[in-house]
Amino acid sequence: MKVNVCPNCGSESNIKSGIINKRQRYKCKDCSYFFTVNKLGKKIDDYYVNKALQLYLEGLSYREIERILGVSHVSIINWVKKYNIKRPYNGNYHPTYKILNAVELSNYFSETKNLVGAGLVVTELGDKFMLIKWERFKE
Repeated sequence: MKVNVCPNCGSESNIKSGIINKRQRYKCKDCSYFFTVNKLGKKIDDYYVNKALQLYLEGLSYREIERILGVSHVSIINWVKKYNIKRPYNGNYHPTYKILNAVELSNYFSETKNLVGAGLVVTELGDKFMLIKWERFKE
């Protein structure tokens, strides 16, 4: 790992200053601040971030997205805040969704009654497909 800048002052002039907890320690020459290299954290693939945000915009709740993608709902909340995603509000529609494999999806589309009276989106989820359908509330 390469150390570029001091996290305190942003200076690029630093020197090695020992090892603590098996991690290299550095000292900034300008402000005398001691720091270590940031650990590489667990990074979730961008595919899941995009998919989670897409499902959020489609109207699914954080916990539903968590169950579908296997990503923590807290992570999804943080992504929504980070990317400043605003969900359009329309109270007349509510989404329903199904997880189908390719054969089930083709059978679903073969019936014309499933295609009438609602908006429909199909998105890929690995080897399966998610079908999201909007229907008006029945009054």
